Amino acid sequence: MDKASATTNVHEADAFSRKAAELVARHRIDPAALVERGEDELAVREISLGRGAYVRGRLALLMAVAGAHDTRVVFASTPTGTVAYVAGHVSDLDVVEVMYTSLHAQAAAQMSSERRATGAATQRFRRSFLFGYADRVAKSFDDVRTAAEAAAPATADRTGHALAQLERGRRVDAFVDEQFGRVRTARSAAGAEVTGWSAGSDAAKGADIGRSRLGGRRSLGPG
Repeated sequence: MDKASATTNVHEADAFSRKAAELVARHRIDPAALVERGEDELAVREISLGRGAYVRGRLALLMAVAGAHDTRVVFASTPTGTVAYVAGHVSDLDVVEVMYTSLHAQAAAQMSSERRATGAATQRFRRSFLFGYADRVAKSFDDVRTAAEAAAPATADRTGHALAQLERGRRVDAFVDEQFGRVRTARSAAGAEVTGWSAGSDAAKGADIGRSRLGGRRSLGPG
């Protein structure tokens, strides 16, 4: 990740970032590593999602990253905006926060250049773009995990991995129940525009899923 953020060559950054994502996935399918991290502290990490039309899109992106790393997301409206509470093991939370921040910056940089005939149309397109981007990111993490599992040695203890992963997931679920109690399922987000969704999905195909810092990238406003 440090090498990806330090280079000015886009292709080198992509290669370093993708390698980082592959290493994370490989570590996560190693039963010994999972057992070693078995007593990893459980915690809740707060991530601000801001206000406005893009909140649910940001939430979708965060959930795509969180779901791939055995963490759970609960969100709530506060006087200062929507806040997501991500629960899980600290080692997983660190990865989720870095990857979400990086992916959101990449998506925002591309969304900020999109313009339509009116402000409202631009907002609808960008919002749909972010939903499509999040959906594709979730699929990309699935692809990386599948590739890592396929590349694992034939002697790998796949049963041991499955059991260790299941136990970690159970601990997280119990922790979420303890921390938040009963939570309500949010209403479905409003429908997305097809062209915006497709553009976001296409953009995410080349996303760096490991880079931690993106200098010079524009941020997207609250809506």
